[in-house]
Amino acid sequence: MFNIGDKVSVLDDAINGVVLSVNNNDITIETEDGFVMSYLSKELIKINTSSELNKSMGSFNPNQIKQEKEEPKARSFVKEKKSKHEFAAPEFDLHIEKLVPSFKGMSNYDILTLQSDTAKRHIEFAIRNRIPKIVFIHGVGEGVLKAELDFLLGRYDNIDFREGNYQKYGLGATEVFIKQNTK
Repeated sequence: MFNIGDKVSVLDDAINGVVLSVNNNDITIETEDGFVMSYLSKELIKINTSSELNKSMGSFNPNQIKQEKEEPKARSFVKEKKSKHEFAAPEFDLHIEKLVPSFKGMSNYDILTLQSDTAKRHIEFAIRNRIPKIVFIHGVGEGVLKAELDFLLGRYDNIDFREGNYQKYGLGATEVFIKQNTK
């Protein structure tokens, strides 16, 4: 791996030098300061000179690199398939900073009450206007808002709900499905 005359650098020290002798894994070098030192081969790394770098770079084909860059990459995510008639479900963010300009001075109770009242208003609106699906973004946090939302949604007979799409929302959303009366 190392030959006499190779320029090397010590991995764990700021020492550079030239190989004087090679004996199995023991390499003796002369540092740039003129000291003779011995190292194991795993403690050294060969330094390429600029002429060696130019030789190795000559093997690159710029046209091949351009072609590789231009080839379309396969998409790594799964896209939800939607029918032509399906529309995006309305999303309602229940984070307090999205509901009021400033929540300074509000107690946790006041914040939670405002968030659940907002959710209730949106549910009632969706039922009245026959919107089949809505999404509440509640975040992860300590789970207090999610528990309150689950309790609220459980009080409606014509509603089903589940965790939101993980790919889109992570763990911080609930999808609400409103069953329409077929009278």
